[in-house]
Amino acid sequence: MPESTSSLPLLVLLLNFASSWAMAGLIWTVQWVHYPLFASVGPDSFARYQASHVARITPLVGPLMLVELATSVALLIVRPVGAPVPIVWAGLACVLVAWIATSVFSVPAHQVLGAGFDAAAHERLVTTNWIRTLAWTAHALLVTVLVWKCLHTVQEGV
Repeated sequence: MPESTSSLPLLVLLLNFASSWAMAGLIWTVQWVHYPLFASVGPDSFARYQASHVARITPLVGPLMLVELATSVALLIVRPVGAPVPIVWAGLACVLVAWIATSVFSVPAHQVLGAGFDAAAHERLVTTNWIRTLAWTAHALLVTVLVWKCLHTVQEGV
């Protein structure tokens, strides 16, 4: 699709920027702080803790992931002036990697942990979560480059 100078592509870009950085910040907190602490909960209360974790994190992560995915796709359709197509595609690829890793690794590990602490499932969760951490971080950096390129293009007076 051609580049657009309307305000819709800029809104999409800003929503993509905000949701990708929110996901990057959240996933680093989960990866560095939250998931490692699962091992400290104790077997008697772990299943209840895990259920609480899933119930609390899902309404936070779910909408952010959906906005990030929708705006990543939308950027291919309503691309702002100055947004290089390869960077838009690379950003979408990062989002898709995060979604695939979530469904293939994270959800199954959380399902096992739902029955109680399992050291192997916990280790898989922490280890494979690096895929999501790196994918969301890469996307946040890519969309920052997009914003910079779009602002630079506007500043140059295209």
